Amino acid sequence: MTRAPSAPAPGSGPPPHSPLPTAIPLTDPALADRLAGRMERVDAALEAAVASADALADDASRHLVSAGGKRFRPLLTLLAGELGDGSRPELVDAAVVVELTQVASLYHDDVMDSAPLRRGAPAAHTVWGNSVAILVGDLLFARASALVAGLGPEAVVLQSRTFERMCLGQLHETIGPRDGEDPVEHYLQVLSDKTASLLATSARLGAMFGGCDDAVLDAVAAYGEKVGVAFQLADDVLDIASSGDESGKTPGTDLREHVPTMPVLLLRQRVARGEGTAVDAELVARLDGDLSDDAALAAVVDDLRAHDVLAETRDLAGRWAREAADELAPLPEGSVRQALGDLAEALADRTA
Repeated sequence: MTRAPSAPAPGSGPPPHSPLPTAIPLTDPALADRLAGRMERVDAALEAAVASADALADDASRHLVSAGGKRFRPLLTLLAGELGDGSRPELVDAAVVVELTQVASLYHDDVMDSAPLRRGAPAAHTVWGNSVAILVGDLLFARASALVAGLGPEAVVLQSRTFERMCLGQLHETIGPRDGEDPVEHYLQVLSDKTASLLATSARLGAMFGGCDDAVLDAVAAYGEKVGVAFQLADDVLDIASSGDESGKTPGTDLREHVPTMPVLLLRQRVARGEGTAVDAELVARLDGDLSDDAALAAVVDDLRAHDVLAETRDLAGRWAREAADELAPLPEGSVRQALGDLAEALADRTA
């Protein structure tokens, strides 16, 4: 991940090829500089949006925003806006809306998953408790709703439908697949709703407020949806393959809380079909057991790291990323399309 740039000297302006705090690769220096400047405006507006006169609400609301993060969604909004007039001021508000929505969902997710870390910092519920974390998430959703109202009814409807899909994705993840439903297909639909829907909306809002036509809006939204699935599949790999220092989260957190991830689902599928080995069946039994002990968790993480279901998940993430890149065909040639294509490629590569 590219780290955020240090502040330039007063009056010096942004450096050429300004790095951005995100995994989106940008090879066009002029585009990189424009987006870096606009991301500074987004960050300032985001800080203002989470501020509160109430001391507890202010501290808790700022917690994850101050912890940083990739700012992947707002940058995608700004980048899609470059397909039209990227200088329109509505794009900054749209970018803040999607980041507020994302941050709010993280407060809720971490309570449901009992995750101890988020963005390298203690999860909010470990600092203030579950009730405060949930209420602060609700507060941030309200702030996002107030901001999107200023963007007009079409944006409000899009935001509300996205929020509905995110809730349905979380609900379906919580209750699991129905009898007879393919767990792998169920999981892919969960990823589409819970994660990819907001990325699709991030891209669509950018193109919308950049003044693009419907064909471009549809193309970038379809791209965002598939990139979102690839992004989460890549995270499933990294949850097992990377260290906590690299990911900002405790390795195996999802395993400990028995949250489904693609490598585990693929392993279960093999065993259920009679295609797995005795070692595979034993590993499934351990995954179903008590993983509260750090040593037990580390052992199953190590075994999954060595298993070929991890490589299979990498391949699946790469396939979704390539399909996302194919959605860019209707877009005009240029640095924006190149950046979006490079992002899809980078998502596949980040699991290597």
